[in-house]
Amino acid sequence: MGWYPAPGVARRKRLGWVDLLVLVAVLILLMGVVRLGSGMSAPLRAASHISLSPWALPLYAGESLLRIVIAFLFSLVFAVGYGYAAAKSQFGRRLLVPLLDILQSVPVLGFLSATVGFFAGLFPGSTTGLEIASVFAIFTAQAWNMAFSFYHSEMTLPRDLQEASHVYRLGRWQRLWYLELPSSAISLILNSMMSFGGSWFFLAASENVAYAGRSYLLPGVGSYMAVAEQRGDAGAMVAAVLVMVILIVAVDQIFWRPIIAWSQRFKMEQTRSGDEPSSFVLTILQRSLLVSLLERKVLRPTLEAALAALSRPARRRRAGRRPRSTAGSIAGLAFVAVLTWAAFAGAHLLRGIDAATVLHVLGLGLLTFLRVFAAVLLGALWTVPVGVYIGLSPKVSSWAQPIAQIAASFPANMLFPVVVALLLRMNAGLDIGAIPLMMLGTQWYILFNVMAGTIAIPSDLKEAARVFGLRGALRWRGLILPAIFPSLVTGGVTAAGGAWNASIVAEVASWGGHQLVAQGVGAYITLATAQGRYGEILLGIAVMSLLVVATNRLIWRPLYRLAETKYHLD
Repeated sequence: MGWYPAPGVARRKRLGWVDLLVLVAVLILLMGVVRLGSGMSAPLRAASHISLSPWALPLYAGESLLRIVIAFLFSLVFAVGYGYAAAKSQFGRRLLVPLLDILQSVPVLGFLSATVGFFAGLFPGSTTGLEIASVFAIFTAQAWNMAFSFYHSEMTLPRDLQEASHVYRLGRWQRLWYLELPSSAISLILNSMMSFGGSWFFLAASENVAYAGRSYLLPGVGSYMAVAEQRGDAGAMVAAVLVMVILIVAVDQIFWRPIIAWSQRFKMEQTRSGDEPSSFVLTILQRSLLVSLLERKVLRPTLEAALAALSRPARRRRAGRRPRSTAGSIAGLAFVAVLTWAAFAGAHLLRGIDAATVLHVLGLGLLTFLRVFAAVLLGALWTVPVGVYIGLSPKVSSWAQPIAQIAASFPANMLFPVVVALLLRMNAGLDIGAIPLMMLGTQWYILFNVMAGTIAIPSDLKEAARVFGLRGALRWRGLILPAIFPSLVTGGVTAAGGAWNASIVAEVASWGGHQLVAQGVGAYITLATAQGRYGEILLGIAVMSLLVVATNRLIWRPLYRLAETKYHLD
């Protein structure tokens, strides 16, 4: 595995039309970022003016995309750092993994409501604070899935590669760069695609920011769709969906397809497959002399110098000159202080809630747990075979992957009225109907993780299965299911967290003046929020967090342990 192309390739390149095309594309990208970024610091009074003119849509779509990209960059750094910390110590696994489960189950609107006042107060009179709050809300929709992916990759590193890194005395940063990041690349990229695509689902919520008793609409395709829905403008809704689909496909072809094709170099295999993903954008970049010079003269020397500088403290510690550091003590004290403050604040809000109410909410939580379990299981029934089919064939992946991204990115809440109308027509309640509503937004986590696990199957293993005549059920039992099992567990964890999150909106739905309410903790939190009963909101979230942690310890942790010990490549 390696990050760089084969040496000597760049010396044969010459300046040509490819370099001119790359230069023009970079200039257009920089001009677009500057133009869009200037609109993110407008006066606060201009935040709620949303035009439904179709000509405004390209600019709105660009601003939404810029927010998603900024949130994605922060999510990527967070995922690597958090996943690394959780995997490297027993204490981290006991604390950080359950905490990640809890964070994943907290609704995006909860993060937005809790942080908007702080960010807006940093930039009074400007939309900058609201923009940061919006980006943070999108970050919370992306980061948890990516962190789980990197944590899973860290826990399933092949033992022979770990032993080789110790034999060659690689430092912590060198091992991260040369072993751990390449080993996790395929899974992290596919999960990043899912998180990036899922961000479009939360645009309408993240671009509608409530602050100081007023609701502000930030310019973007999400707020455009919200205003169009409010005014009943079907034409504007259709135009927004079309622009969003075009943008998703463009991002897939220009950004994700090249990265997926490039990531094939990180597959752990002895023989190279002849049928691999390709990308015209990656081909252009590989032919560009400017890109090659930038990589050889700037990026590679900078990264090597950074790795050398970061490795010096580790060498000093090994030599016995351990530098004094207070970072760990400060982090521990900060965590204790935050925990103490949260305990006092929670105790104040929970005054007056008796034991009977607590038992009632626990019962509601168990009902929601059954719906979450059903949503994950039913979602896996179709996403596992479809994900394997897409992952095994680069030709199928070239057209099916953008379709999967569009489906995962489509605002599922727009389909809620259709499902509710069908339930009303069938005289059915939401106790069962909430399950398909949960599935609309969560099943894609399983699909993309299964695709990642299938793509990462080494070609020599697939060739060996063909030589030994493994077909049908025998091929699934002997090759496919063991190979994708770790990715399937990660998909199940993230899908379950998404289902808990979706229960807030799936257990209370309305259509044509009729409101359906399911018995569950999600509906309990939603109704308490609408009536401003903060103690009950906290109780509902606490019960949900308790069930998430219990599920993690009783179901997901044993499955992770099985994946780490039995179903990974060595």
